[in-house]
Amino acid sequence: MNLFRKRTSLEKTEMKRTLRGMDLILFGLGAMIGTGIFTTSGIVASTMAGPALVISIVIGAVSVGISALIFAEFSSRMPSHGGVYGYIYAVFGELPAWIAGWLALMEFFLLVAVISSSWGAYLKGLFHFKLPAVIAGSIGTSHGFSVDLVAIFVVILIAMALMMNLRILVTINNILVVLKFSALIVFIVAGLFYINPSNWSNFAPFGFGHIFGGDDSGIMAGASFMFIAFLGFEAIPLTVDESREPRKSIPYGIFAALVTTVIFYAMVVLVLTGVVNYKNLNVPNGLAYALQSIGLNWASAYVSVVAVVTLITVGVAMAYALSRVIYGMSRDGLLPRSLSLLSHRRRVPYRINILIGLVAIVVAGFIPLRNLIQLLNLSTILYLIMLALAVIKLRRDFGEPGKNEIKTPLVPILPIFSVIFGIILISHYNLETYISLGISLAVALLVYLTYGYRHSKLNRKKSRD
Repeated sequence: MNLFRKRTSLEKTEMKRTLRGMDLILFGLGAMIGTGIFTTSGIVASTMAGPALVISIVIGAVSVGISALIFAEFSSRMPSHGGVYGYIYAVFGELPAWIAGWLALMEFFLLVAVISSSWGAYLKGLFHFKLPAVIAGSIGTSHGFSVDLVAIFVVILIAMALMMNLRILVTINNILVVLKFSALIVFIVAGLFYINPSNWSNFAPFGFGHIFGGDDSGIMAGASFMFIAFLGFEAIPLTVDESREPRKSIPYGIFAALVTTVIFYAMVVLVLTGVVNYKNLNVPNGLAYALQSIGLNWASAYVSVVAVVTLITVGVAMAYALSRVIYGMSRDGLLPRSLSLLSHRRRVPYRINILIGLVAIVVAGFIPLRNLIQLLNLSTILYLIMLALAVIKLRRDFGEPGKNEIKTPLVPILPIFSVIFGIILISHYNLETYISLGISLAVALLVYLTYGYRHSKLNRKKSRD
């Protein structure tokens, strides 16, 4: 068996190339500005890092920034369907690519579920309604059986959105991203006048924490948990089949979206912890709660409404990225090729979109949010570690980038730093998360050995030769 055979060429796409550079930037922002800032930031500040969460964000941003540079070099040198899956395929071979692709599938599936749960929390907070316990939360949130019915409803909306014409979907996303930023600007500007510096007096109440593992609190634990805040930039390379000039537009889309996100996250967290004492922020709608606590009910209502309307853009972006990873793996034969069939009219992989909806309903409706966040962070960091190692091998096998290609600086130093930093972050996750990951990877290996290897396009090509 040749488990490390490589696929380097990019087949001609059957999709329509309609995405421009600004579309990619707004797509990235739509994917990155969401749960991390509207929901997770308050909870992590309250339970893990306090006002020093802003330092956690900077630490996470540095790690993600290095990964973004690596993504940019790959996307400019060898744009490939499937994103990180395609990059690993070209450098390390098929089995490592399958593992990276599986980890990416886990990330995007779990992100869709997390977004759906967060959207439901803001919806309930906005309208002040309570559902019966049996349909108000995932299993474990009440005695006996329970399911998050609102999260399931959101998943259905996301699946329906994926069936739309891409140009229409992107236009809607662009409008909603602008609306989303208007809410963040309202929060920052309004909150500046109500900052109480005494709320920052105990700036790091949980300390720095252990660099490797240790207690589930502190700045480093906050960084490992807030890694979710920057997830979404890696969805941009997955637009390769539908982007105009992907070698140029994708790298710059990654940089612009990431820098903008870091700036807004830092400002929002500083204002949030300055307006409300961190101890009171253990709520799923932190920004709206903070504004309400200082009597700005109009601003609180506006932020809640915008969050309810626009958080779905993150879910749609993640579901889109998920569908393109599955599409790439299906085209290569590692998953059933029937999945990659496109609808005649809209040219979207409709079978994949239906599959995503069905699986995400189960995940979003029944699995607790905290478990989802740790597992998706772990999955993401692991394939980013693989990508960091891949760029070192890329340089060794293919040489330096060309004149018009993006170059990751300080190779191999920065990639090695990225690997070390990734190991530090994942050391803070609990044993249950690792067991869940191990079971998932065992399933992945079983699927590859029993189906993927035999049906791989490279295997069929070898048989013909």
